[in-house]
Amino acid sequence: MQNQSLISSLERRVQFYECDPLQIVWHGNYLKYFEEGREDFCRKQGLSYLDAQANGVSTPIVKSVCEHKLPLKYGDVFNLETCFNPHNAAKMHFTYKLYLQNKLVCTGETVQVFLGENRELLLTNPPFFLDWKKKMEID
Repeated sequence: MQNQSLISSLERRVQFYECDPLQIVWHGNYLKYFEEGREDFCRKQGLSYLDAQANGVSTPIVKSVCEHKLPLKYGDVFNLETCFNPHNAAKMHFTYKLYLQNKLVCTGETVQVFLGENRELLLTNPPFFLDWKKKMEID
């Protein structure tokens, strides 16, 4: 069973500017929704981009996946579930599920790595991330 403290939920309404001329959400906006979910999770956990930056680290995305099941349209209120998936490797892996009235609309994932101050790839987890994992009782 997934550790519930590694999951966050966010309710959101589709805005007019996010839709194409057919009034359905333009496909590229789903990655923006993922970012909103990831930022919500990380802000609550003390892992935000600003927290990483304060520790001399950046966390660029190196992989993103998005699978569409049903379209969202203007005015829809959907729920976004963001889940942190623990790894021993120096990376952050998130999965996402968007629901509209309990129907699965979209799934996705992103992977982020850690870069040092000189944009060098860190092959080990930075101390602030290890401290967070220890606090969360993640091996």
